[in-house]
Amino acid sequence: MRSTIVIASKPRVRLSIPKASVPPPVVEPPQVDSAASHEALVEFLYRAPIGLVQTTLDGTIEMINPMSASLLMPIAQDGGLDNLFDVLDAAFPGLRYRVKALGSSSGPVCEGIRIPLPVGSTLANAKQVMSISLSKLDETRLMAMVGDVTLEVEREQSGLAMKLDAAARTDSLTQLPNRKVVLELIERAISNGRSNRIGEFAVLFLNCDRFKQINDTFGHSAGDAVLGLMADRLRSTLRRRTNRAGGDETIVGRLGGDEFAVVLDELRSSDEVQAMAQRLLDVLSQPYAVQSHRFHLGVSMGVVLRTPSTSDADTVLQDASIAMVEAKRAGGARYVIFEPSMHERALNRGGIESDLRQALLDDQLFVVYQPVVALQHGDASARSSRAASVEALVRWRHPTRGIVPPIEFIGVAEQCGLIGALGEFVLASACRQFVEWQHELGVLAPGLLAVNLSRGQLIEAGFVDYVTRVLESTGMPPARLQLELTESLAAQDESIQARLHELKALGLTLALDDFGTGYSSLSSLHQLPVDTVKIDRSFVSEAATSNYHRVLIEATIRVADSLDMSTVAEGIETEEQARLLTELRCQKGQGYLFSKPLTAADLADWLQIPTD
Repeated sequence: MRSTIVIASKPRVRLSIPKASVPPPVVEPPQVDSAASHEALVEFLYRAPIGLVQTTLDGTIEMINPMSASLLMPIAQDGGLDNLFDVLDAAFPGLRYRVKALGSSSGPVCEGIRIPLPVGSTLANAKQVMSISLSKLDETRLMAMVGDVTLEVEREQSGLAMKLDAAARTDSLTQLPNRKVVLELIERAISNGRSNRIGEFAVLFLNCDRFKQINDTFGHSAGDAVLGLMADRLRSTLRRRTNRAGGDETIVGRLGGDEFAVVLDELRSSDEVQAMAQRLLDVLSQPYAVQSHRFHLGVSMGVVLRTPSTSDADTVLQDASIAMVEAKRAGGARYVIFEPSMHERALNRGGIESDLRQALLDDQLFVVYQPVVALQHGDASARSSRAASVEALVRWRHPTRGIVPPIEFIGVAEQCGLIGALGEFVLASACRQFVEWQHELGVLAPGLLAVNLSRGQLIEAGFVDYVTRVLESTGMPPARLQLELTESLAAQDESIQARLHELKALGLTLALDDFGTGYSSLSSLHQLPVDTVKIDRSFVSEAATSNYHRVLIEATIRVADSLDMSTVAEGIETEEQARLLTELRCQKGQGYLFSKPLTAADLADWLQIPTD
């Protein structure tokens, strides 16, 4: 092996003489000490903070300084530094071909190529990295710059690791901390409490009441935009609390979907938590402007107040979730504080959900029918039948529990996504039965079939198509089908009303159920695309003894009549109530005074009982 030495060629000085009519004065060139200049150049190359290598076009090394030698030696075969291409062949085999590809041109061959160095290199670090850039100087020479970029790579890797860690702890859509961070903070609050550094903390579990409707109707991009706006409002509201409280650690995170969690630490009292909960409800209930739409969303919130005895973060979050479900069951748009008794109810709901799924498979569900009778003798819709119409109601015959009341499973069906299947079963079964009555009973058959709609059904994208298929497959005349929905559902937003217009276009009718208990009023009744108003039983039960309720009923009947809407009074239980509703010119009545809900066979018998 021959030794490699530092070589420096004598610098060439080129002078350019400007063209002019008058010759310039003669200037004697400075006398340059060639030996001194060469020595200075060698000294510079020796001490240069960057490695320099000059080679011929075939890679033969003509000049190399100590910095380059120390970096290249560990990867050179047998420690030889004769040819740069040979030294780099294992790490960068295509280098010589890149030089040939330039042809007669000059310029960069490669820039900043990083090559890991093996153990035993200068810094004795297995992660040491060398950088090399190569340029073609002219037709005969190449110049390489070599450097140690180990620290730079380590900084980049450290920064990347930090970014990856931050990404793993941040929700990509809202840029809020994710579930992992929320759990960590709850765990820290629990630990602090056990060491008596703080007295109490709280966790708020938030869930949108109607978020799925936005996704189903307007698409996930609109839903994502709403979630982003919610996150901004949460950040802004909670930032003010943190600023006022000084050292308090307050965090809001997204747990997933439309669920968020807020952790409030170092609390002075439960009143502070409830004030913040109400503040968040107020802020989040404001309309959300997305594209050309304005969305109105309620939020259900579960609140857990905890002292140092709390067991673990998962339990706290689960308790807050249970309280949130209780808030939804109470109507939504509110907060509920967790109580231990809620655990048992949650377990019961879990059992009901499991059993209900099996009930749909095992035909444990059946439909009963409550008659709706004509209160005005001139009502042509009653024909010769005792019943002007019938309302279809679902029932569940559990194999061990017997008949399960609807109040125990309808809400669970809505929460777990079974309400669609439940509603489809009722609609198809009732339509088939109605057509059978028409064939078997003739003029004694009821003239109209009423079936209740849930929010879950109405927001399903394919629901109108499903109704169309049921009408066609059962032979049900569309004009004989009445779909009923609550006024709070009918008045929600333009998308719901658009769906109602689609249903009406099929030829069926719509009824506003439980009128007087929702969000609409007599003044806005004309804005709803309905044909019938059903007066809620809470008004009917007070009509005979309360002048206030009687006046409200009369006003409802008059407004509905002016809009060509029919009226039905629900929950009539006494002759006095029936007489009063008749005097107020309510067209139809429904309640235990006439009949309780009956099975299909019992209703057929009831319809054939002679009328007085």
